[in-house]
Amino acid sequence: MGRGMRVLTAATIAMGVLIVAGTGVLVAVIVHRGSAPPVASGLAALVLDEPAGTRIAGVAALQDRLAVVLQGGGGDRVVLVDPRSGAVVGRITLAR
Repeated sequence: MGRGMRVLTAATIAMGVLIVAGTGVLVAVIVHRGSAPPVASGLAALVLDEPAGTRIAGVAALQDRLAVVLQGGGGDRVVLVDPRSGAVVGRITLAR
């Protein structure tokens, strides 16, 4: 075999190893992401302690929080909720 054939054989083997390794990494990432718990699992039991007459006017998803806009039962306000734990992490009162 000539020098050119040896280089071609080595390149083919190296590319085959890279394809197999890349496929393995891709499968591992898909399995890891699939086994993660759902983000909104704690929200099913979320109860906001708000006055009677309060209604939800809107919900917006932020990077790691949910912003719940509340109206009625007092002044308008925004409640920030951690979707992983369901805990209220902040309140913003809107002035009229």
